[in-house]
Amino acid sequence: MKVLACGWVQMFCTAVVVCTVIGFALQILGVPSQQRRIFPVYQDGFRFPTWSAGEQEMPSVAKTCQPKKHIMFLKTHKTASSTILNILHRFGDRHNLTFALPKSYQFSYPNLFHSRSVKGFSPARMQNYNIICHHMRFNLHEVNKVMPKDSFFFSILRNPITMAESSFMYYKDVAPAFKHVQSFEVFINNPLMYYNPSENSNHYARNLLFFDFGFNHNAQFNTTYASRAVAAVERTFQLILLMEYFDESLILLKEALCWELDDVVTFKLNFRSQDNVQALSPQAVEKLKEWNALDWYLYTHFNRTFWQKVEQLGWENMREEVFQLQKRQKELMEECLQGNRPVEANSIRDDNIRPFQFGIAKILGWVLKPDLNLLAKERCIRMVTPELQYKDLLNAKQFPPTNSSMTSGFGTKSLMNQTALLPRKDQGKSDGERQTRSSQVNQDSKEKSNKAVR
Repeated sequence: MKVLACGWVQMFCTAVVVCTVIGFALQILGVPSQQRRIFPVYQDGFRFPTWSAGEQEMPSVAKTCQPKKHIMFLKTHKTASSTILNILHRFGDRHNLTFALPKSYQFSYPNLFHSRSVKGFSPARMQNYNIICHHMRFNLHEVNKVMPKDSFFFSILRNPITMAESSFMYYKDVAPAFKHVQSFEVFINNPLMYYNPSENSNHYARNLLFFDFGFNHNAQFNTTYASRAVAAVERTFQLILLMEYFDESLILLKEALCWELDDVVTFKLNFRSQDNVQALSPQAVEKLKEWNALDWYLYTHFNRTFWQKVEQLGWENMREEVFQLQKRQKELMEECLQGNRPVEANSIRDDNIRPFQFGIAKILGWVLKPDLNLLAKERCIRMVTPELQYKDLLNAKQFPPTNSSMTSGFGTKSLMNQTALLPRKDQGKSDGERQTRSSQVNQDSKEKSNKAVR
């Protein structure tokens, strides 16, 4: 019996050793356990990751890179680009960087970008700009005149199906193709009945992404032309984000720019109520793919390259990073926001943070808690300030208004209420030195109205 017992013990010990060796071998070979496997799910050719909240936080890793501070962001329309803009505004504002600002609210859009549309720019003297990020129709040659050679170029895309519906709701009173149509489905059923390519502002009605990137959005689709356009974008832009995967996009952006997590944590801005979203039939979806074929080609290509970049970062790293991003966003929402829910603009009393209303869609915003201390209030205000108001703040910071300009024009009182929170780039200079750099912050009524078409 003793011999038999010893035999069983020896066999058990051998089994334990073998299992241990196999386990170590699997770890060395990089085979993850079943519980930690994270793979995308394929659907209609696109990947939909299923992130789950991790049990443990990622250990902090010291960065060996330097934060990028020369940035070109192509702000596309109806793609959550206003939220990206707030991230760039805050980062540049906090680090006292210089923005290449438009003279009004856009760089002469929908015309192709030209360096003369940058406020204060002169080819006769050297100027150091850190960030350019407001609406333009992309023109690389002219952008290169303004931005440093080592600038990081990025942009954001959106599924052209939902983007087209959003464009219809927002620009219905601007685009002639939309004005006399009862519904978006009516337009899609026979777009050529309403669409005239020669009419101003009709670029909002067809291949809007292609247009914003500076290409011919009315070109007849063919793979040769579309692939050449995509290749041009790939040569110029180091990163293309996707609105549908916004959190993953922010992580890729953070890594590419070598920024910190708090630099990219944000609240959604310039977004509409779900009550205004129109559901589309399967037939309408297929017709939209055909009508916006150039945009569809662009989007499907960069949908693939997006997930290649996620794979390079690592699925496990991405899962943990997204979890930390969402956790930090929740913390800031609880700190800053009253009710933690967006509200309609008419419920926001503060003009400084009330979103601009345009089109038939209801654009939502945020209400801050009333009892914030000074430091928290300053941080929270920055996070909820819409693009138009923040552009005015940056304009006042870089081009301090003269005494005469402070006595007239729109929004002067509310502008100065917020600029008191922000340090000026020329703080400490004499009044005479400031006046040599200054120009009027307030735009005339015509320029102010141009903010609507953005």
